[in-house]
Amino acid sequence: MSRILVAMSGGVDSSVAALLLKQQGHDLVGAYMKNWINEDNVIGHCPWMQDIDDARATAEAIGIEFRVVNLMADYRRLVVDYLLDGYQRGLTPNPDVMCNREMKFGVFAKYAKAEGFSAVATGHYARRERWSSISTSTTDAGVETGAHPRYSLLEGLDKNKDQSYFLALLSQAQLRDALFPIGHLTKPELRDLAADAKLPTARKKDSQGICFIGEVKMADFLTAYVPAHPGPIVRATDGKVIGEHRGLHYYTIGQRRGIGIPSNTDHEAYVVVGKRASDHALLVAFDKPDAPGLWASECRVHSLSFIGEPITTPRRIECRVRYRDPRVFIEFNPGPDATAHVKFSEPQRALASGQIMALYDGEQLLGGAVFT
Repeated sequence: MSRILVAMSGGVDSSVAALLLKQQGHDLVGAYMKNWINEDNVIGHCPWMQDIDDARATAEAIGIEFRVVNLMADYRRLVVDYLLDGYQRGLTPNPDVMCNREMKFGVFAKYAKAEGFSAVATGHYARRERWSSISTSTTDAGVETGAHPRYSLLEGLDKNKDQSYFLALLSQAQLRDALFPIGHLTKPELRDLAADAKLPTARKKDSQGICFIGEVKMADFLTAYVPAHPGPIVRATDGKVIGEHRGLHYYTIGQRRGIGIPSNTDHEAYVVVGKRASDHALLVAFDKPDAPGLWASECRVHSLSFIGEPITTPRRIECRVRYRDPRVFIEFNPGPDATAHVKFSEPQRALASGQIMALYDGEQLLGGAVFT
């Protein structure tokens, strides 16, 4: 029987993760990761107190110990600063991916190990499967001192809820000590289990916020923490200035709404196609197949990370360029210093520097990288 620390967010997914582990007979403790409490009170509703109450009530209903783990300083340093720095440099960072790598399966997992737990469990819709074991070390005489199992990470069974994309930057060592108890369930099945067990979170709505700011919109968060730096809105096709924006960090490649530039007489809408750091220009064009910079047949990525064996030679695999996008085939050509050149089987829309590309072989998540 393993001793497991389950991350309980106060939502129904992590609640059922804890329920299933308890039913399986594990020695279980629930913990709420206290990452962000909106202490400045400048970005609206951040329901951390209610989430703690819901998580505690669920732990009591299941019959397990509950604790609150304060990781606010680490979160500010590893996730919030990454987010703010990225937006200020004109990138499109992904705090949810970084939260998983640096916090849930980083700082929180280290805390768990120091407290004597053998694994951390979360409510992600993903599946872990064991596929081999490898020797981890030898003595001077060449005698093996131990072996670690190796695991694959697969998409969640419910394709509408699959969250493997957000785990793309995990390492094999992190996956080894991770459990995903609900990855084999569909959302309706999970809701039924919660209702049958009379969990307090059974009917609680899913959170729609970023991983650490509750229901707050990203634009409101950026308004509070990133200084405004207005600049020109430039039509990419002819270089004409056609307006002024309030700050590049408010816009993403492919965005149509909220630019502040009206459609033309043919009802053609403008779309963001780029950002120019030299003069803080926001580049736009009409949303057509030939809009410059909007569609890409190839790209470069950096900061490659693999869950299993690294890909070191050209190979045909699949990728997902955004969380909700379908997998698409690519020709993957690795380069030096954790970079790669990627050629898509079909053009991809609105690829933004700083976004995460998740790499797949069918349902298996191979790893991930960052768009250059």
